[in-house]
Amino acid sequence: MVYNITIAGVNRDLQLCRLNDSLMIAGLIIYGDVELTCRSAAALLEKAPDFDYLIAPEAKAIPLIHEMARQSGRNDYILARKAPKLYMKDIFEIEVRSITTAGTQKLYLDGADAAKMKGKRILIVDDVVSTGESLRAVEALVNKAGGTIVGKMAILAEGDAKNRSDLTYLEPLPLFDSNGKPL
Repeated sequence: MVYNITIAGVNRDLQLCRLNDSLMIAGLIIYGDVELTCRSAAALLEKAPDFDYLIAPEAKAIPLIHEMARQSGRNDYILARKAPKLYMKDIFEIEVRSITTAGTQKLYLDGADAAKMKGKRILIVDDVVSTGESLRAVEALVNKAGGTIVGKMAILAEGDAKNRSDLTYLEPLPLFDSNGKPL
């Protein structure tokens, strides 16, 4: 089963994925979809407030944040990583629960990236926001680093996320019952 949607003028069929016996979600995969990634980045940047740095949670938002940085003329962006790397020093961490990942995870921020954000305008981006837990975790990291969050953006707002007043997104995405019918 698929859900047909048009995002930034690009039409795609999103595969429905079963979360449990009564709930399905539509999977947005921007990896390898250059047209959708580029058009979504441009559409989000048209709506973006002024910012100094972009930050996103690893990993599905990486193509989006990369393209947003490129199109906005920036040479870097910041990732909240799923695991600490050997080169990271003075690491900040926060716990997060996502509906698409089993169990509790942590997100990590390199101290050097945290230093860049101190006193700067930070724009948080993600591919899809559903429960908002990933956004909450990234927001906590930015606040801990001393950055000022000027906006939160996503390609899609899933389920109740479309009602958030603090989120700018391109399209709403429904949740689905076990038969693939939008809720």
